[in-house]
Amino acid sequence: MIEAITLGPPGPFRPVAADRNPRGQVRLSGGTFTMGDTFGEGYAADGEGPVHDVRLDPFLIDATTVTNAAFAAFVKDTGYVTDAERLGMSAVFHLTVQADSADVLGRATGTPWWLVVRGASWRHPHGPLSSIGALQNHPVVQVSWNDAQAYCAWAGKRLPTEAEWEYAARGGREGNRFPWGDELTPRGQWMCNIWQGTFPTHNTAEDGHVATAPVKSFRPNGFGLWNMVGNVWEWCADTFAADTYAVRAGQIPVHDPRGPLHDPSRSAPRVMRGGSFLCHDSYCYRYRVAARSSNTAESAAANIGFRCANDAG
Repeated sequence: MIEAITLGPPGPFRPVAADRNPRGQVRLSGGTFTMGDTFGEGYAADGEGPVHDVRLDPFLIDATTVTNAAFAAFVKDTGYVTDAERLGMSAVFHLTVQADSADVLGRATGTPWWLVVRGASWRHPHGPLSSIGALQNHPVVQVSWNDAQAYCAWAGKRLPTEAEWEYAARGGREGNRFPWGDELTPRGQWMCNIWQGTFPTHNTAEDGHVATAPVKSFRPNGFGLWNMVGNVWEWCADTFAADTYAVRAGQIPVHDPRGPLHDPSRSAPRVMRGGSFLCHDSYCYRYRVAARSSNTAESAAANIGFRCANDAG
């Protein structure tokens, strides 16, 4: 991911928690499940092990990621300005940039396929010449963890914990690699929106999508949740550490682990889950349900979105 540029304190907007709102959410019963990488395929720095049992209370989670249309309603109602808009630039994948050359400000160190583009934001996800006009039912992107928190407060929801997210993504299956099983393309059928071809230069788009797909593309998992892997990375409430699971060792089962929702220092990385349309096993095999990644709270990019959760009530 592109390295974040530190922002100053947030603007005058202060979200006031709305009444709990379960609209668009699926109720999951919780219970005990096995969390982590049972195949030994994860990256060591991501901390996908050790595998351990987690017990969750019942909770609610959105059937889809938050759409451009829903985020636009939030902005219209509140006047909220996202971190990327405040900064005036954001990260865009090099093959999808829609901007004049003067607005391409540089490349990310170590990941040169990410460009810093002036004017890229949730309204203009691939640069100032792009638009969400035809993407109302696509996931909102170019939103930071801070932006997701603000939306959740307005919507009467919250971000899912990392444990809730993985339980939901598994869709009732125990120990599988993907929400639908262990094979990426059962019977030759694509089940999620990821990269096909040679990364990062040629995407054959065999799954039908070069960038984001509508939020109800492909098949929902066993819980009726759409696109839990691929399409866009999804923010979780938790702060990230590679040794999170190791610290839990011996607590069997761990009960409803929850990362802090607020970090006064604003410095701790936050968990992202699910991978995105740019994931490919040659460099980012993170479209598995156990895969973990992270970014700073103010970071945004053209492949980062979120879905909301709620207490069961």
